[in-house]
Amino acid sequence: MFALVTDIARYPDFLPWVVALRVRSDTESEAVADMIVGFKGLRESFSCRVEKQRPDHVAVHYIDGPMRHLDNEWHFTPIDGGGCRVDFLVDFSFRNRLFETLAGQMFDKGLRRMIAAFEERAAVLYGAGSSISSDGRSESLSG
Repeated sequence: MFALVTDIARYPDFLPWVVALRVRSDTESEAVADMIVGFKGLRESFSCRVEKQRPDHVAVHYIDGPMRHLDNEWHFTPIDGGGCRVDFLVDFSFRNRLFETLAGQMFDKGLRRMIAAFEERAAVLYGAGSSISSDGRSESLSG
């Protein structure tokens, strides 16, 4: 799962709303990328830095774009018998109050759709019998 999450160049292949992505740099411990996301005619671009701590932690930090801030973390914990538990935390706020209101109304649904996209990608890469145990914790902060 660490490899799937850190293969950010492939995000446009399977993640909803990711229109385009350009990887500026990518090493074993860090990547920097620019992403364009689109939803119902709205398009926004932003940049982020991805810290990779193989095999159990990925942290994504916002560099610039329409947000006030955006951070997310992935934690991978091995499970007895194979597989892993995936914990995901996201913390964000928009500069634009309209986007903040729209995101707040749609956030839970959008987060579930993105988690499902990662689960489906894992099934494609690791087999249909793969199961993912995920606890998606989300927090939307504004102000």
